[in-house]
Amino acid sequence: MKKSFLTLDDADLKGKRVLLRVDINVPVDAGKVTDTTRLDRIAPTILEIADKGGKVILLAHFGRPKGPDPKESLRPIAAALAEVLKRPVAFAEDCIGEVAASAIAKLQDGDILCLENTRFHKGEEKNDPAFVDELAKLGDLWVNDAFSAAHRAHASTEGIGHKLPAYAGRTMQLEIDALNKALEAPKRPVIAIVGGAKVSSKIDLLENLVTKVDALVIGGGMANTFLHAQGINVGKSLCEKDLAPTALRIIAKAEAANCAIILPVDATVAYHFAPNAPAFAYGLDSIPADGMILDVGPRSVARINAAIDDASTLVWNGPVGAFELHPFDAGTVAAAQHAAARTKAHKLVSVAGGGDTVAALNQAGVAGDFTYISTAGGAFLEWMEGKPLPGVEVLRPQ
Repeated sequence: MKKSFLTLDDADLKGKRVLLRVDINVPVDAGKVTDTTRLDRIAPTILEIADKGGKVILLAHFGRPKGPDPKESLRPIAAALAEVLKRPVAFAEDCIGEVAASAIAKLQDGDILCLENTRFHKGEEKNDPAFVDELAKLGDLWVNDAFSAAHRAHASTEGIGHKLPAYAGRTMQLEIDALNKALEAPKRPVIAIVGGAKVSSKIDLLENLVTKVDALVIGGGMANTFLHAQGINVGKSLCEKDLAPTALRIIAKAEAANCAIILPVDATVAYHFAPNAPAFAYGLDSIPADGMILDVGPRSVARINAAIDDASTLVWNGPVGAFELHPFDAGTVAAAQHAAARTKAHKLVSVAGGGDTVAALNQAGVAGDFTYISTAGGAFLEWMEGKPLPGVEVLRPQ
């Protein structure tokens, strides 16, 4: 993604009705927001538009409603956002029609209004042209600050960008700049760490990465499939044996692209998956037939850390072990802490993303030490797969 899009620096905001697409799909329990991370991230964009005299009109979705549903209303989230911003956030009971238009007409320059859940209307996810028109006539320009929804071509995430002048918000701008530094124009050598349970969910990702990076560490349950493909017994470990040909194809593609594949050289094995289960380190030539590989072993960690030492840029998606349970978090935590130390020493640009990855880095206590942490989930994964993201593509000057 080259930075060929307009930002707030290019927009005349004063007195304008600014339709701002944000991601406020946050956890809510008993009507209270339990994690404000996403609200904190969008605050700078909202406040900048307001402080420059724009009328901020928030568009967002929440959950997967089949129609209007009080349990999926944005009202409690708008209230939580007001606390984060320390400013009033008005609320409208609909995102189109007379209800929305009337609420917008009452706005003064610098005011903030949250419209109701866009997914209460079927036209949102269908990117229906009539629904796009209804949204577009409420604003003078459109700002997309929801990278996490940029992989979806919905009305409020992509459709409006064809109807109104389109700009990237600060969160979107930061995300694209960080990802650009990681894969599109990185400082080399580049290493990627990819973990998780299954190869089947990350085939496109692996196929793309071997053409972009200098070394690819494969961990987690998916590494077992690669080990099995090479004739190594993995006991009762999670393994997609039918994908052995796919694993061999990826290895061959990596060799052709001069990308080193780094697989585990030892493993932490247990006989049942439970917290604090007895675990033992085994070489790959002696994995017990009734054992389960649940983490990389100490020699593998040393190998991963050595690869990190050789790199200038790191991209990370997925834990290298079953990090949810101790002691199977050891490999992920050790590698994360090593990468964080290199980043703090200004020797590494580190970008990580994906729900499990963020959770693992938080568990290791180092999320704040990485260069950039993406909370975008599916959009981050599709970007790593090399797929164009509709919500980003529409921001490019036509």
